[in-house]
Amino acid sequence: MTQNTARTRDMTVLVTGASGRTGSRVAQAARAAGLTVRAASRAHGFDWDDRTTWADALRGADAAYLVYPSDVGAPSAADAVGALAREAVALGVRRLVLLSSRGEERARPAEEALRASGADWTIVRAAWFAQNFSEGPLVEGLRHGELVFPAGEVEEPFIDVRDIADVVVAALTAGDRYVGQELAVSGSRLLSFRTAVAEIAEATGNKLTYTPVTARQYGSTLAGFGVPPEETEFLVELFESLLDGRNAYLSHGVQQILGREPREFSDFVRETAEAGVWKG
Repeated sequence: MTQNTARTRDMTVLVTGASGRTGSRVAQAARAAGLTVRAASRAHGFDWDDRTTWADALRGADAAYLVYPSDVGAPSAADAVGALAREAVALGVRRLVLLSSRGEERARPAEEALRASGADWTIVRAAWFAQNFSEGPLVEGLRHGELVFPAGEVEEPFIDVRDIADVVVAALTAGDRYVGQELAVSGSRLLSFRTAVAEIAEATGNKLTYTPVTARQYGSTLAGFGVPPEETEFLVELFESLLDGRNAYLSHGVQQILGREPREFSDFVRETAEAGVWKG
């Protein structure tokens, strides 16, 4: 056993959002790499909104993966990320990896709060998740034959969250190599949401329609579903900025860090269709 392998097997990593889209995959990838995973979610007694729950989750860990609920650009994110990072450092948990978003200016305060905490930080800026089509609010529309979404014909290099997880674990287990770095990751090709829906339709054999709307129209739909006004307004502004074409380019973090190509969107679609996720 090499010294580096021994250190990895001795590492305990706290994974916030451990039941979520990225956190569950980070936990799985970390265990596969020989790390000890400490799941942090409300089900495990950790709550981003209750700071009295933080110390018990952090104490004794060597590193932590931070994913802020709802969105890293949410108005409350910078204060919470900064406070948690400072508490982590005070408890000896210096190695922190934060999930952020490519092109999201609202995420920069949370990133800066992490940098200012004194932690040995890494920021992973990800493209739009492929799994947003299979987990979360978009799924019901696809099951009923229509995806209504404010993305126009903009192209996005959708990334499989399993690739994000592999990058996070690589950053955690590579010593100081990625400390103080911002790692941008994406899929390997650009697709419009219309093209993505067409690939899902072909894989499932279902007739699916993509209907683009404005962000404001989409916000009215969210409000009708009972989403609070302040959250609706935030999401409208987020979609108006993030889905304006600024992210229609490839990032090569997966290739540079993992030494392989990102998982193909078509493979994600095939696997998900075979699992029956989009059945009506």
